[in-house]
Amino acid sequence: TTLSSEDSYDYVFGGPLETPALSSTIKLTSPPVRLRSDVSYHRSSLDDGRHFRRSVGHAPKRPRPLAESASNASSRGHGDYDEDSLRQLLLDLQKQVSVMSMNLSAKLDQLQSGDRHMETTVALCEIRTQLQELTKSVESCQSEVSEVKRDMVAIKHELDTVQQVKEEIEELREYVDRLEEHTHRRKLRLLEQFNFVPLNTPKPEGEFEWDLNHYSDDGSGLTFFLTYAIFAAVLGMLQFGYNTGVINAPGKNIENFMKDVYKDRYGEDVSEEFIKQLRSVAVSIFAIGGMFGGFSGGWMANRFGRKGGLLLNNVLGIAGACLMGFTKISHSYEILFLGRFIIGLNCGLNTSLVPMYISEIAPLNLRGGLGTVNQLAVTIGLLLSQVLGIEQILGTNDGWPVLLGLAICPAILQLVLLPVCPESPRYLLITKQWEEEARRALRRLRASSSVEEDIEEMRAEERAQQSESHISTMELICSPTLRAPLIIGIVMQLSQQLSGINAVFYYSTSLFTSAGLTEESAKFATIGIGAIMVLMTLASIPLMDRTGRRTLHLYGLGGMFIFSIFITISFLIKASTTFRFRKFHEIGHFVDSVSQLIFPRCSVFI
Repeated sequence: TTLSSEDSYDYVFGGPLETPALSSTIKLTSPPVRLRSDVSYHRSSLDDGRHFRRSVGHAPKRPRPLAESASNASSRGHGDYDEDSLRQLLLDLQKQVSVMSMNLSAKLDQLQSGDRHMETTVALCEIRTQLQELTKSVESCQSEVSEVKRDMVAIKHELDTVQQVKEEIEELREYVDRLEEHTHRRKLRLLEQFNFVPLNTPKPEGEFEWDLNHYSDDGSGLTFFLTYAIFAAVLGMLQFGYNTGVINAPGKNIENFMKDVYKDRYGEDVSEEFIKQLRSVAVSIFAIGGMFGGFSGGWMANRFGRKGGLLLNNVLGIAGACLMGFTKISHSYEILFLGRFIIGLNCGLNTSLVPMYISEIAPLNLRGGLGTVNQLAVTIGLLLSQVLGIEQILGTNDGWPVLLGLAICPAILQLVLLPVCPESPRYLLITKQWEEEARRALRRLRASSSVEEDIEEMRAEERAQQSESHISTMELICSPTLRAPLIIGIVMQLSQQLSGINAVFYYSTSLFTSAGLTEESAKFATIGIGAIMVLMTLASIPLMDRTGRRTLHLYGLGGMFIFSIFITISFLIKASTTFRFRKFHEIGHFVDSVSQLIFPRCSVFI
């Protein structure tokens, strides 16, 4: 490379080289000279500026400082330069330029290395940015994978639920098939018993002849111990019927007692209207106690059990009977009111506990018939109280407290008989979850070890109860689905209570007397009504399964509707006889006889 005198180069030396740092400016004013070819220079354009790169053939020696050469040159005059000294000066300059070139090259290498480091840093930053974006993408993928996993778990749970429902449906189908087969066999047996199907009727394939011995041995019949348990339980309904009708026959005797008590207390006679009000209180307070007892029946059944509730309820029966029996001795009709209220509590609890206990210990094929046993016990209790209430037995001024106090007998008898009976198997299995105790109770009641069918039936009932949500009273009233069954149930109960039969229970003797019968004849007429009730209850047991519950109820309601109209007409005729036919005795006696003819027969039908 040729260095011209017009070129000027500035170099700054320093850094890691061993050459001492210096700064100088070299200005060549001499004619251009040709430097040695062993050190060559060339220019290269890079991206970040103008740099020099060199190629060195051999390592140069350390040159003298430029200042020393300059001082040597200045010490001599300009004319003292000869060819050797000039050559030496050029050689020194060449060496100095070579050193500066080396330093410059090192500095350029250092700068170039720094530029590469910056490029690497930028690249690393870009890589780091891409890695961060990739990390975010991975995290997003992980969150999506987690959501997919959760969805998969939910789907798996739903599949398990569906599978469980399928298994339950299969179990229910199997149970329905077994129940249909069992019902079919029971139906064949019942038809054979009532001679609807000949005994030689061919049975379906796989079935065998159902005879009376098998019907009893498989535990589905009426065994001795089951009969004993039912008898012990229905004593509670006998108590209800007895206390419903016991106040009827001795009505006049009780009114006379109230008159005497009032006169002894206040020293004056009491009006007939007030005495009738007191008697009405004695009659109606029994129903008030029964209302509270009926509301408490479900709680007592779940708290103490069906059998335990019946046993505890007898304490109320004994207390109420004792209070009524000591009414005359205490010379207080308030004791009579209290006794009637307590015995009403007892009877209200019996109306809840007794049907519940009987339906749960009875086999499925006998529940319909045994359900009428409750009403049969009620009618027997009514008839018993009416028979004992006649004057020849206890219907006297001294005997009526004993008549009321005899209500203690069903309570004591039940306390003696019921402890031997087992608890309700349904209560033991479903409420208490005592399966072994339930099996033991079923074996005693069925007199058989084949009780698996009853256990399966109760298990199915338990599963059905668990699948149904509990509803409150307001939800029951407001539910459109349950409104129709609720109305039907209420109307069924009201059709009995509003039919007028309770008036017959409580006041039939007075009604017959007002119709023209004598006191003694009225009591016997009341006994006749009770006897008809017992007979019709017995007749309803086979008719219930043959004609159906609904048909029997509709026929009974229709008859009561018609004959209640006739009873009303008889009373109207009696009243019109009193006011319009006083002067026409023959016609009056005829109309009175008509009323006597209509009322007893209508009352007997009702």
